[in-house]
Amino acid sequence: MYISDSNNTIVIHEFILLGFLCSRELEILLFIFFSIIYILTLLGNSAIICAVWWDQQLHTPMYTLLANFSFLEICFINSNVPNMLLNFFSKTKTISYNGCILQFYIFLSLCATELFFLALMAFDRYVAICCPLHYPIIMTKKICGALVSACWVGGFLWLVTPATLISQVPFCGSNVIDHYLCDLGAMLAISCIPVPKTTLTCSTFSAVILLVTLFYILVSYILVLRAVFRVPKGSGRKKAFSTCASHLVVVSLFHGSVMVMYISPGAANQPGLQKFVTMFYSIATPLLNPLIYSLRNKDMKIALRKVFCKL
Repeated sequence: MYISDSNNTIVIHEFILLGFLCSRELEILLFIFFSIIYILTLLGNSAIICAVWWDQQLHTPMYTLLANFSFLEICFINSNVPNMLLNFFSKTKTISYNGCILQFYIFLSLCATELFFLALMAFDRYVAICCPLHYPIIMTKKICGALVSACWVGGFLWLVTPATLISQVPFCGSNVIDHYLCDLGAMLAISCIPVPKTTLTCSTFSAVILLVTLFYILVSYILVLRAVFRVPKGSGRKKAFSTCASHLVVVSLFHGSVMVMYISPGAANQPGLQKFVTMFYSIATPLLNPLIYSLRNKDMKIALRKVFCKL
């Protein structure tokens, strides 16, 4: 912290990320545990990207979206886990003010991008199952690329306003953030004065993107399931159910945990709950997604075997 001589105000230029309050021995165990999860996540998602890249049969919009989604998961886990691992062995556990705002923006922008991606994947399945004859016309490589780009751009644009508002919040008291990253609730908890307008605006932005994408996904899959039930029993119906089930599991895990974090009224006042839920949607789901998508998909399992044979 820096104390200004002119008006005797305290200007914070760095924060302390408290992380996990535990003994040194437990910190070492947590470091090993999260390091293993981090490596497995990178390997699992990288394997899916390589499988889609190398296997010509997977050069379809559905698998192209899945490969981009895996790349997004790699970016997502890299936005918070490496710094958390470093802080296990750091004596100061500090992060600069600008670094904290940047981490807040990148982390939540990637979160918003993932919400858009899940909605896009639901759109892809809706068109493929409900409008199969129009699918090659609607989901061309060019359109698929444009939609993927729109998800990335939209996710990062969506967080410009919240990040700008957070950067204007006065921090003049404690600089200790009771979290392992610079998250919304933990940062607002140490502001000098209550900032109801900022809190309301950020909550509104979170609620809108969460509820709109969730509503769209649910409507899409209601229509998809209705179309699937009209298909005669056979492998086509089973494959459609398997693909949709995998996506719905991922949607449930991610949307459910994020809604608890950013819409639940009591979550902001419970640091322990904040850390657990943040770990779940930012660390556990990127680890589980490759397993969910590959174990229920015969084509992906065959492609992954080819990848491992080449290594």
